[in-house]
Amino acid sequence: MEIDSSLLSSEFLQKQEEELYQQLLLQTMGKMQGSGAADSKTIRPQPGLCAKTFTLPDREKVFLNICNSPQVPLPPPLSQEALVELLESDDPSGYRVPMSLGEPHTEMDNNKQACTVYDVVVNNEFFQKCQNDELFQQFLLAVSLEGLENKYNVKLSRDWKILKNRKFLGSIMEQNIRTKSKPIIQELDSKLTSSAPESLKSPDLCLQVEPATGDPHYLIAEVHLPGVTTARSLVLDLGEDRLVLSARPSLFHLDCFFPHLINQESSVAQFNSSTKILTVTMPVVA
Repeated sequence: MEIDSSLLSSEFLQKQEEELYQQLLLQTMGKMQGSGAADSKTIRPQPGLCAKTFTLPDREKVFLNICNSPQVPLPPPLSQEALVELLESDDPSGYRVPMSLGEPHTEMDNNKQACTVYDVVVNNEFFQKCQNDELFQQFLLAVSLEGLENKYNVKLSRDWKILKNRKFLGSIMEQNIRTKSKPIIQELDSKLTSSAPESLKSPDLCLQVEPATGDPHYLIAEVHLPGVTTARSLVLDLGEDRLVLSARPSLFHLDCFFPHLINQESSVAQFNSSTKILTVTMPVVA
């Protein structure tokens, strides 16, 4: 029986493309570049608490090792009153908790059954605050579950249980964290110019700035690309005040100008194959 090698090659390429999720990609004048290893370091998290939940809809057991480290940035100060107002607001996502989300690893529970465990690392001072305040602890677990869902494309139940007398399950893995914090994204109220050839569709673009006030440090462009399955089909060119993006074969074309000059060489881009969003982070030239 003969096997079509082209089919095997196609399956292999498809597998490679799926692994591009969360991988940094930048194509500037046809060249690839990403953030350097100097922007990250390895930490050894300390155990904190262990929570049990399950996936939806199949209800497979999942454990969260909520760990802490002084190497993770401390979130902005937040009182309990401010947290209550935040949770009751229309946009509770406005407050960000820096955290490092580890890769899933398989461990054995008390019944000797295999289960999935995630290690979540937050700042040690913030963790202690959550330990001493039940509302903050519930908030920490909620944002941890949301972060894991977004990163690993899973659905996790909010019906969790904190295990008594157990700070972690299995083993806690070392993690690599950024030494340069990711910019907090605020909306940019600015006029953009965008054009596309008549035969091609112009994708939805959201341009944001950080910080929200004062001199901008970063521009962040989020481009929605429904129908794009892989970063390999994207061609991205950055000028000093311009972004040109093409999605092949003949899906989208975007040509827009920025209200600020950017550093093309230090810019990075990331394509999420699950959400179909290309995020381009561009430092602003002072």
